[in-house]
Amino acid sequence: MTDFSQTHEQESATAAFPSHRRDRILPLQRLLLRKECSCHELAEAYLAAAESSSLNAYVLLTPKEAFEAAARTDRHIRAGEPLSPLEGIPLALKDNISTDGIPTTCCSTMLEKYTPIYDATAWKLLKEQNTLLLGKANMDEFAMGSTCETSSFGGALNPYGENRVPGGSSGGSAAAVAAGLAAYSLGTDTGGSIRQPASFCGLVGLKPTYGAVSRYGLIAHASSFDQIGPITASAMDAAIVLDAIAKPDPMDPTCTGSRNSAVKQLGASLKGKRIGILQEGFQGSREKIRETVLKTAHTFEELGAVVEECSVPLLPESLQIYYVLACAEASSNLGRYDGIRYGHTPSAIQNAEDDGWRERILRARSEGFGREVKRRILLGTFVLSAGYYDAFYRKAQVLRRALSQELHAALEDFDCLLLPTTATAAFPAGTLGSDAVENFEADFCTVAANCAGLPALSFPCGMTAEGLPIGAQLVGRPFEDPFLLNLVWQYEEAVPSIPEPAGFAEKTAGGVVLGTYGL
Repeated sequence: MTDFSQTHEQESATAAFPSHRRDRILPLQRLLLRKECSCHELAEAYLAAAESSSLNAYVLLTPKEAFEAAARTDRHIRAGEPLSPLEGIPLALKDNISTDGIPTTCCSTMLEKYTPIYDATAWKLLKEQNTLLLGKANMDEFAMGSTCETSSFGGALNPYGENRVPGGSSGGSAAAVAAGLAAYSLGTDTGGSIRQPASFCGLVGLKPTYGAVSRYGLIAHASSFDQIGPITASAMDAAIVLDAIAKPDPMDPTCTGSRNSAVKQLGASLKGKRIGILQEGFQGSREKIRETVLKTAHTFEELGAVVEECSVPLLPESLQIYYVLACAEASSNLGRYDGIRYGHTPSAIQNAEDDGWRERILRARSEGFGREVKRRILLGTFVLSAGYYDAFYRKAQVLRRALSQELHAALEDFDCLLLPTTATAAFPAGTLGSDAVENFEADFCTVAANCAGLPALSFPCGMTAEGLPIGAQLVGRPFEDPFLLNLVWQYEEAVPSIPEPAGFAEKTAGGVVLGTYGL
């Protein structure tokens, strides 16, 4: 087993990594420690690339915060002080993660003027490591969507394809990393919102075990499903970020933190580990995606794992289970936005005879929420209503428990399950249109892990004929996120990495890749 127990910035810790790896964090810190580039220059390069990009990955850049953090890192380096694992590394933060003194809008008109007065715990932990916050990343409004097109700022684009979506809801977070506009990012995953964008943009995306990462400061979509997690270019980067943010937090009673260091698990033997190919998970997948994901299974066999088929009969029902429950929770969580306590201030009431506060709330919510958010609030309110609660909400809770039991039973026989992350590669913007069912079906492969609170990891495993990334997905046992990362780390060791998107220019200093887009 590889020992990375010491701080990762040390040059000796990076010497053994093969050149084909896509790691960003360790090479950047080595660049800083060798003084081939100052942290201020690094921040300048990334901010300039982000500002000139046409991908719309960011909705707000934060140069003041980035340069202040860069100055601290440069002082530490000049003084010969050790750096924390993520110190000086450029970060994009999804716009539903609270940042003290920095606007956090959820890409919604409802919160266009909202500036938090506290930090989310996940961001606070990174801030304590003096990471560089470049800005807030674009997303689907209130994290409701699979394309990033419901954002009030306009959708982000996928750097791998002209006019292709980056996935959602963490589309901006994924587009920024894929294009080299950030070294890593944090997204959130309620039903696949980290993994699907990671798949579309050729990245590693981890939805941690429910409770491994604090939800404090995350603006809630569906509280029993939501999780914050990393979107990175490699498993090593994801492990470093997970170790930084997976800590117990008294502010979130569901959060216990991680059980083991993910970085320390990298390199552990896979001999005898059992991987189950989840048959139902391939339902509706394109033939090329099916073939490519199954090919990854052979690679895992070559690495010493045992691969066999397995079944979770309730998996095809997971989409219906998820959307009934997630919309119900969203309806409850978004009830606080009324334009009175906080939220969008409605336009002036024209009719003096209108019923004051009722009219104000009606206008605030009608003007402040977008079409997709309204649709999910209405669906959630419907399934919670007195006449339909038993038929929909209660039944979905029973089925969620049964689905969770089936998944846990499968994981008694297997160490993890393998299936595609998405049934298709990234599709053109505007493809899904206004068909709600079609929009929901984009999440078929990912929602089951959220229903059961299990860790799930997407990683790139190939390309389509059009040059678009294909993602495979691993679902593991509770709190065995490090095991999934080790699997993918070893897969990356064995298989050449996918190509960077067109326009991803390598600017080197002393042979170390800076990796910013279009410089």
